[in-house]
Amino acid sequence: MRYNLLGRTGLYLSELCLGTMTFGGKGFWEVVGKLGQTEAEALVGTALDGGVNFIDTADVYSEGESERLLGAALKSLARPREQIVVATKVRGTTGKGINQVGLSRSHILASIEQSLQRLQLDHVDLYQIHGFDPVTPIEETVRALDDVVRSGKARYVGFSNLPAWLAMKALEFAKANGLARFQSAQLYYSIAGRDSERELAPMAQSEGISILPWSPLAGGLLSGKFEPEKPGPEGARRTKYDFPPVDAGRLSRVLPALRQVSSETGHSVARLALAWLLTRPFVSSVLIGAKTREQLLDNLAAADVTLTPEQITALDAASALPPEYPGWMLERQNTQKRGVLPK
Repeated sequence: MRYNLLGRTGLYLSELCLGTMTFGGKGFWEVVGKLGQTEAEALVGTALDGGVNFIDTADVYSEGESERLLGAALKSLARPREQIVVATKVRGTTGKGINQVGLSRSHILASIEQSLQRLQLDHVDLYQIHGFDPVTPIEETVRALDDVVRSGKARYVGFSNLPAWLAMKALEFAKANGLARFQSAQLYYSIAGRDSERELAPMAQSEGISILPWSPLAGGLLSGKFEPEKPGPEGARRTKYDFPPVDAGRLSRVLPALRQVSSETGHSVARLALAWLLTRPFVSSVLIGAKTREQLLDNLAAADVTLTPEQITALDAASALPPEYPGWMLERQNTQKRGVLPK
């Protein structure tokens, strides 16, 4: 297991992060996973034994049950707190009240208290906004997050699922006012969905933001169990819930390329999809989720995979994004020599 710095901080994260969306199974989240305390504790222990020091959850996962199960697992395992990086998120609906949703100062300050109570911790290491709130000014959100950091209830802050322009606006506001800045961006990113490379990845590299990909197996489509344009296996999450959206044409190119490398190396398709993400220079830690110890061990083995330059090139080509403006114009302009007029 290798470790990378979180943004512009001195905190190291394992390059694989245990995601806990499969913990609990309450409400909507039943489709993702229904792991109870025994199973959750076993997965957390396996991940920590495998070199993972980074665990991610959210206040809305299984209506708070994911946080409760993770907190109980950490307490039972009794590993040194300073050796574990715990992250959670705020933005989603946590109750029936009109103010129990969003990124207002009120909801953020209430939510961090509730998350810490469920986690049985006095602080989290990374507190992330879970998306965009069209009602609350981003300035209010940034100031509230700074208060959370200054109170000692979070060490760092990050964002998830924001457009690049809004993340940049928040960064500049934090810089101008001496407030805690975003250090991470948790984004949907996989070899079957590379849209984040258009704007978010360049912004993150420019500003020293760590990218933390979620759903690196595209909701199970890259698990090796699916075929393009065919029904998935019985009981699989993807067969019940078509998320995240994946372009079928791109998937039909990506899966054969992954299977070709799998036949060359003996590694599973899922392991290779994760290993490809770890070749991206802007990726700091990839979120992996599992329902069984066997799945988790296979995913953890991605940290030991070394892809050849030729294999990386083949996978890059199969998964390449279609040209889109202004990208194709920028590429055209910057392939011309200075002083030479275009024909």
